[in-house]
Amino acid sequence: MPNALIHETSPYLLQHAHNPVHWYPWGGEALDKAQAEDKPILLSIGYSACHWCHVMAHESFEDPDTAGVMNELFINIKVDREERPDIDKIYQTAQHMLTQRPGGWPLTMFLTPGDHMPFFGGTYFPAQNRYGMPAFTEVLQRVAAFYRQRKTAIGQQNASLRDALERMQGPPVTVQDCTPDRSPLDASVEELANSFDRVFGGFGGAPKFPTPTNLERLLHHQEMYPGNPELLHMALHTLTKMARGGIYDHLGGGFCRYSVDGQWMIPHFEKMLYDNGPLLALYVHAWHLSGEPLFKQAATETAEWMIRELQSPKGGYYSSLDADSEGAEGKFYVWTPQQVEAALTPEQYRCIAPHFGLTGEPNFEERWHLTVRETAEEIATRMDTDRDSVARIINGARHKLLALRDQRIRPGRDEKILASWNALAIRGMSIAAGYLGRTDLLDSATRSLEFIRQFMWHDGRLLATCKDGKAHLNAYLDDYSFLLDAVLHLLTARWNGAWLQFAMQLADRLLDLFYDQDQGGFFFTSHDHEQLIQRRKDYMDDALPSGNGVAALALTRLGHLINEPRYLEAAAQTLRCAWTTIQHMPSAHNAMLFALEDACAPPLQVILRGDPEMLGEWQQSARRHAPIRSMIYAIPREETDLPGILMERNTQEKTAAFVCQGCTCLEPFRDVNDLARYLKSGSTV
Repeated sequence: MPNALIHETSPYLLQHAHNPVHWYPWGGEALDKAQAEDKPILLSIGYSACHWCHVMAHESFEDPDTAGVMNELFINIKVDREERPDIDKIYQTAQHMLTQRPGGWPLTMFLTPGDHMPFFGGTYFPAQNRYGMPAFTEVLQRVAAFYRQRKTAIGQQNASLRDALERMQGPPVTVQDCTPDRSPLDASVEELANSFDRVFGGFGGAPKFPTPTNLERLLHHQEMYPGNPELLHMALHTLTKMARGGIYDHLGGGFCRYSVDGQWMIPHFEKMLYDNGPLLALYVHAWHLSGEPLFKQAATETAEWMIRELQSPKGGYYSSLDADSEGAEGKFYVWTPQQVEAALTPEQYRCIAPHFGLTGEPNFEERWHLTVRETAEEIATRMDTDRDSVARIINGARHKLLALRDQRIRPGRDEKILASWNALAIRGMSIAAGYLGRTDLLDSATRSLEFIRQFMWHDGRLLATCKDGKAHLNAYLDDYSFLLDAVLHLLTARWNGAWLQFAMQLADRLLDLFYDQDQGGFFFTSHDHEQLIQRRKDYMDDALPSGNGVAALALTRLGHLINEPRYLEAAAQTLRCAWTTIQHMPSAHNAMLFALEDACAPPLQVILRGDPEMLGEWQQSARRHAPIRSMIYAIPREETDLPGILMERNTQEKTAAFVCQGCTCLEPFRDVNDLARYLKSGSTV
């Protein structure tokens, strides 16, 4: 018989709906039952693409004996961390405080029933004693006994933990009279340089994550403050190693979540929307700055994969592809040389085998996961032929292998649509569409935004998640701030007055629902959100950019676009509120640093007005010569219902360009070549 998860929309929760465990979703029914029966809560947090979540489910949650112990001793609650990041953030922090170990998924926490405070926890627990950990059933029995016998001690620990959580959140040190300066920007790139892997790229050792905000920080810093070519090398070297490594899908496009080794060879095979949207934008910017064809190829193939495999028929982007298929991690992606050789011509195999290392030792459980071991240039040199011929042969072989792989049993797809992750994808697609000249990518981004506006925007409020036509859950700071940022980038690719109005609505709701009027900065949950044991206000990035940083950046740019002081002041106050923590560890606050960049040196804002048939040429020219931080809007002359100062950006000429930096503007440019020369010169307003 199904448990109480059967009516949920989350694919992760539905995966557990037929467990013998009496699971409940987070909510009043389960929390009240725990208090009424004086049973501790077993809180299990994960997500559908998580490999170790599947392992623990198969070992323990599907086992009737283990389920019997869980049902007898606990009230069991399942949470999808992608739907409830508010809950996940709190209990990940608590787990680290209690155990002094890093968190992760599955997260397994034990809570007191009255106040939901955690008193013990961990991540994955094996079914049997191994990995230096006790068996899960043994943990369950010990924890239940501890709760019954040591309630006073638990109460004292909970009080200390609550105090620690409160101290962590404030009140913040707000430096009211600080003048933002570039010192944290310089310090951040120094920190990144100190942890840079000069052989394989990236930062630190295994496991190695792409961290797109780190790389974008390097590109921005090099462009703003030229003179240190090492910064550009760090970014481009990392992007090259990733695009040639196994973290990249060389047949289908798109990046996996992270590499389990330090060489980018073997990934954790799940593919997440929230990684690929930012990486798409990053590779496009890297191609624009360097002209490296590999970066353009990675961006193009990633965008096409996102449309092909993650975009729903109604327009929203799905969340992820599972790491597992047929019960095994990575099975969908790996090969044997015999399989590859049988699918190709002798000429194709002669090139593809050294290209993907099929002539060497297996690199993943006696099979081969494809990574680039020899480039087309290197193979051509060794074969004494031309590079373009080898590249054409390799591409033909890749297409054949992709068609063959598509016949395999596919990894599971999490088909819930998250507002925040869709916003990251919209931003990436918009940037790629502009630089690559791909209207299909722009159409894809447009369809996602219109899905959100139609299905996830109700009564002036965003909803966080949608699946099978059902949208629900209060949206979070990330949903609003990421979407505001995405809409502004979409407006640079295709002007639409309704989208600008939507951006202003999002900005107003950000201030109404999340802004701390007393101290500044934005809470992660809205003022009318469910009360949890902690209300967070985060400035540091995690797997996603900080919502505070993105909010400050987007509000600044929208504020300058329409000259709205409320947006500019909220962004400035957020930066002042975060100033102390930024200075403590700059490279962990990249999203805040992007806002600081705009405070120190506002990006160029180029507003093109005139005849629609001329605007495309002007915008293409401006984009080609302007810094990647620039915001370039092409607004047709017939657009007259414009807010704020935009009404004054008009011309009787065929086309004109209004170039501003912050609140300072130049005389309009009326010749496209004059505009190009100015932008190419790198001058500031």
